[in-house]
Amino acid sequence: MLQGTALKSHLQTLAEKYGFLAVGIAAARKLTEEENRLKSWLEKGYQGTMQYMENHFDKRLDPTLLVPGAKSVICFLYNYYPEAVQQPQTPQLAKYAYGEDYHRVIKDKLYELMAELQVAAGPVDGRIFVDSAPVMERQWAALSGLGWTGKNSLLLRKGVGSFFFIATVICDLELEADKPTTSHCGTCTACIDACPTQAIVQDGVVDASRCISYLTIERKSDIPESFQTHLAGYAFGCDICQDVCPWNQFSTPHTEPRFEPGDWIEWDATQWAGMNETEFEGQFAKSALTRAGFDKIRNNLKYIIPQNK
Repeated sequence: MLQGTALKSHLQTLAEKYGFLAVGIAAARKLTEEENRLKSWLEKGYQGTMQYMENHFDKRLDPTLLVPGAKSVICFLYNYYPEAVQQPQTPQLAKYAYGEDYHRVIKDKLYELMAELQVAAGPVDGRIFVDSAPVMERQWAALSGLGWTGKNSLLLRKGVGSFFFIATVICDLELEADKPTTSHCGTCTACIDACPTQAIVQDGVVDASRCISYLTIERKSDIPESFQTHLAGYAFGCDICQDVCPWNQFSTPHTEPRFEPGDWIEWDATQWAGMNETEFEGQFAKSALTRAGFDKIRNNLKYIIPQNK
C-alpha cells in the first residue's frame, strides 16, 4: 500500500486524471482563527434569511466533528469557466449555472477518484463534500495552499483566477499538509468598486443580504425595493466581482461536457419573458437553477425585463 510522499503523488495524479485544476491538503483541526470572524459575521446579520448558516456552528469550525478521527482535509478545484457566454442584453445567469448542477458532476468524479485512491491506500474513512454541508471550503482551500482569499471573499489562484468550484474530502488518511500561499490582491479594489449593491463591506467580508446572488437565489421573499434596480441584469446569481478581477484574465475554458449550456444560451429577452414552467423544466431540470425554482426566476425577471412587470 502506498504511504507518505508516494501516496500524495498518486493523489495528485488521480486529481489530474479526473480533470481537477489542483489538489491541496491541510491538517484536520479546529479553525480557531475563524471562530470570531464567523461569529461576528452572523451577529451582524450578514447571512440574511439563510438561517441554516447559523446551524452547526462548531461543525463549521471543526472537521473532526463531521468525520471522527479525521486527519486530513483534501481540497480540490474544478474549472467551470465557459467558452461561450450569453449576449449582454439578455437576462444573465452566473457562469457556474450554465450546465448541469455542479454538486452532481463533482461528486460523481470524487466518488470514482476515492475508489481508486483506496485501491492504493487501503480502506479510507471519510466523507465527500461539495458545497452541501457545514464545511468552510474556501478557508480550507486557502490553508491547503490552493490560493488566497480575495477582497470579494472568494478564493483566488495565481495564474487561474476564481472561476472554479471547491470540493473537500475529510478523511482519516495522514497526508503531508501543503503550505498556504500569500495574498496577491495588493491595493486593487476592482471587486469592491464594481459591486452594484455595495455588498463587499470590507476586505474579504461580504454582507450576503446585499449580494445579488443572495437576492436572486436564496431570498425567497420579494427583493427589497432599494435593490430592485441594482440587479445589473442578473436573473440568477452574479459574476460582477469576478468579471472585473484582474486575475480572471487568466481564466481558460473548461473541458467538462456536463457543464455545456443548453439551447437557452441563445435566448433573447423576449424568449426569457415568455418562458413558461414547462420550458423552464425542459431547459433547467438538471441545473443549479432548480435551487431558486421557476417562480423565483420569473419574479426576478420582472426587474430586468420591463415588459415582464
